[in-house]
Amino acid sequence: MGLIIGLLVLWVVLAVVGFAVKSLFWLAIVGIVLFLVTGLFGGLRGRSRGGLPR
Repeated sequence: MGLIIGLLVLWVVLAVVGFAVKSLFWLAIVGIVLFLVTGLFGGLRGRSRGGLPR
């Protein structure tokens, strides 16, 4: 689960940098898309294991 959280943080940082630098707006879009995909993957992976780990 640590890998998923690490990736989510990385995608948020990429999105913030993309919004901060106007010429890198595409980076913000990529960061948002990857954040959503990683979140969905983590959620589905957690459900397949029978819920959230304790």
